[in-house]
Amino acid sequence: MKLVLASNNAGKLAELQAMLVPLGVELVKQSDLGIGEADEPYRTFVENALAKARHAAQGSGLPALADDAGLCVDAFGGLPGVDTAYYATQFGYEKGDDNNVRALLEQLKNQPDRRAALVSTLVAVRTPDDPEPLIAVGRVAGLIAQEPVGTHGFGFDPVMYIPEFGQTFAQLPPQVKNANSHRGKAARQMMELIRERWL
Repeated sequence: MKLVLASNNAGKLAELQAMLVPLGVELVKQSDLGIGEADEPYRTFVENALAKARHAAQGSGLPALADDAGLCVDAFGGLPGVDTAYYATQFGYEKGDDNNVRALLEQLKNQPDRRAALVSTLVAVRTPDDPEPLIAVGRVAGLIAQEPVGTHGFGFDPVMYIPEFGQTFAQLPPQVKNANSHRGKAARQMMELIRERWL
């Protein structure tokens, strides 16, 4: 089965491709098919992921899989949430992972509550008008570290400290991270849903 990934994020593509191997699914980036990014006007992960999946299915004529993920910080009332990718731009920095981490650490500098969760919402549709999208949500709670540690992963992985491992996501070997990450949890749920409903 061929699925269009409604993302141009190389990190997401690599992670999801590895996670979906057991299904025998081939993921194709939407940009490889000349499909541009979808608008993401919504305030929830599930609405944005659904909009992205429908957009990719419409443009490709293939089933589509979209991921909307982000960091939800307790001290900020769950923000940046859906604005995670652009977090740094609110503080005068250019968009980018390193700047996002820098801005987050600056904003949390004197904040005792460092609890946060990484959330991944995967949505798959057979067609743009699929009335029964498959929805899987993965969530990992942890603490924001005082400084970045580790060289694996991307995004907020270097500052996402996971107490059960005593390390940040960026310190964990990729296979351990993928097995325990928000995206890993969502991908496992999604594989079960695809097996049960589509195959």
